[in-house]
Amino acid sequence: MTSKTSGQGLSLYDAARAKGVTFASEAAPRDRFIDANGMRFHYLEWGDPHSPPIVLLHGFAQTCHSWDFVALSLCDRYRVIALDQRGHGDSDWAEDGDYAPETQQGDIGAIVDGLGLKQFVLMGLSMGGRNSLTYAAANPDRVKALVIVDAGPQNLRTGSENIRRFVQQSDELDSVEEFVERVREYNPRRDPEQIRGSIIHNLKQLPNGRWTWKYDKRLRSPDRRIGSGPDTTERLWGFVESLRCPTLVVRGEISDIIAMDTAKEMQTRIPNATLVTVPGAGHLVMGDNPAGFERAVTEFLEGLR
Repeated sequence: MTSKTSGQGLSLYDAARAKGVTFASEAAPRDRFIDANGMRFHYLEWGDPHSPPIVLLHGFAQTCHSWDFVALSLCDRYRVIALDQRGHGDSDWAEDGDYAPETQQGDIGAIVDGLGLKQFVLMGLSMGGRNSLTYAAANPDRVKALVIVDAGPQNLRTGSENIRRFVQQSDELDSVEEFVERVREYNPRRDPEQIRGSIIHNLKQLPNGRWTWKYDKRLRSPDRRIGSGPDTTERLWGFVESLRCPTLVVRGEISDIIAMDTAKEMQTRIPNATLVTVPGAGHLVMGDNPAGFERAVTEFLEGLR
């Protein structure tokens, strides 16, 4: 989301107000970079560096800016760190094409160590949600609390196919507006002005004047190992059952990725879990209903104090 109105849609602050997001001030993030696990990673840092830390992990084919509404609402109380994961946004792309889940776990560990984070809240959507729950299960001494957003050990086939079809379309278009229309067709719950304000962070202009997504094309390869199948599902359920920190499981009411039965089973298998369904939201929960997501997360975080 743009910080100013610049002909590219609503500013972050105007869009937040329009969506009912509450925030203390028109805070702006600071661009940061860190070298970790042999790569250079970009992240946005919001709020006072001395405040309790929250680390945010975006979903597949997204960037750290997918958390702008959330970060804006929390940064008066927390140090919010929204990461561009490898191959996404302004972080390095893997020269060897290694985007395996285990490698991404190594990234998180190295970044957390590099930032000197000890006890922090970890929050992730979709791919970032899986990375978050896996890291939290393996590092119970580091993660104070966990928020898993529309992610789990198994996905619904319908939603996975919808995402696959979306990302495998032509990735070069003549204008930003064409990408806005493509996103609107994929997710009609989003207002075009909101899309325009946020999509600019996930696009880059090529030397030929056309526009493309700001993530590694190899992430879209059908041969890329992303972790699926019966063995992976059972392994992920094992991580779920290993979680010991307070955990909020968030599902979009009309999600086509995580079934309600899966979310309820996660709540049952995680010893200290709360389940919240955000009304009117699909898979991209915090963008579809930012105010509803904010309320759920704020209540959970305040309960930790």
